[in-house]
Amino acid sequence: MTKKRILITGVGGSAGCHVLRHLIVNTDWEVIGLDSFRHKGLTDRVYRVTKKHPATLHRFKIFTHDLRAPISDMLRRKMGAPDYIINLASVSDVDESLLEPADVITGNTAIQVNMLEYARKISHDLKNFMQISTDEVYGPTDGRTAHAEWDPIVPSNPYSASKACQEAVCISYWRSYGVPLTLINLMNMYGELQSSAKFPAMVQRMVRAGETVKIHHFGEKGHGSRFYIHSRNAADAMVFLLQKRMPFKHVPGEVDKPDRYNVVGNKQVDNLTMAQMIAQYIGKPLKYEPVDCRKNRPGHDSHYGLDGAKLAALGWEPPHSFEYSLKQTVEWYERNPEWLDPK
Repeated sequence: MTKKRILITGVGGSAGCHVLRHLIVNTDWEVIGLDSFRHKGLTDRVYRVTKKHPATLHRFKIFTHDLRAPISDMLRRKMGAPDYIINLASVSDVDESLLEPADVITGNTAIQVNMLEYARKISHDLKNFMQISTDEVYGPTDGRTAHAEWDPIVPSNPYSASKACQEAVCISYWRSYGVPLTLINLMNMYGELQSSAKFPAMVQRMVRAGETVKIHHFGEKGHGSRFYIHSRNAADAMVFLLQKRMPFKHVPGEVDKPDRYNVVGNKQVDNLTMAQMIAQYIGKPLKYEPVDCRKNRPGHDSHYGLDGAKLAALGWEPPHSFEYSLKQTVEWYERNPEWLDPK
């Protein structure tokens, strides 16, 4: 029986390396990794994952390519035709999008078009193009309600707008060319090997150094909150869906939609509580300063929330709890403090 083949874009990213690990540990699939290693992708992440599982290296190939440029016929032949694609590649930094909105929006749109052109050319072999998007495309919630799949798209910043653009292009290729599509909207991910610029790792670095952490708040709305999810749990949900569900096919002439799932962490946590937990796990006091970001960051959303009932109804639940995952992550950074250095 021929083994399944899967392509992961952004394999050197903090989420992509966890998807890679999950696949080489929990499946016998052949894995193709694709990354430019020019933005946030690091070869060190791929190396650390594969070094721990040397017996799986014969199932893994990696290629360097900047997806802002089309995939050439030569690269397409080298990679071969995968059964599945998990498209993680994106510029995913909100602050960067606020500084350089045109670059982020045009760059992420180009990445999406080039990946879908590749998928269109191999569509006779492809079983599922899984597009990884974000909760941020829906815009904020009031902290008590959560967005269901296909709620209105109302992005608040250039990054989330670029992800909404990616979704729209995906849907057009699903309708026009039959690219088998699954849309995934994820909450804020964290985990080992994440960039030190992201909130959890940044807090840990500052607490270790005795620095004051700035915590966003929104006046009477309190501190911002998220349903944080460990990248390992997110990877488990992706592979679960690849194994359990075939994408909907567009019926010409019908008013239909592709398949879409929210992937949600199992606990809503405000940013102050998150920082306090990190400080507790490393045994140092948290010094913090509340910062009202409504004046200098009008596009910063106070609360995000997704309704995960649809995926839960299929039988998926996060393999590890929020508390366990956060503690394991903090302890990993304590053993590997070089990953907390600003990069």
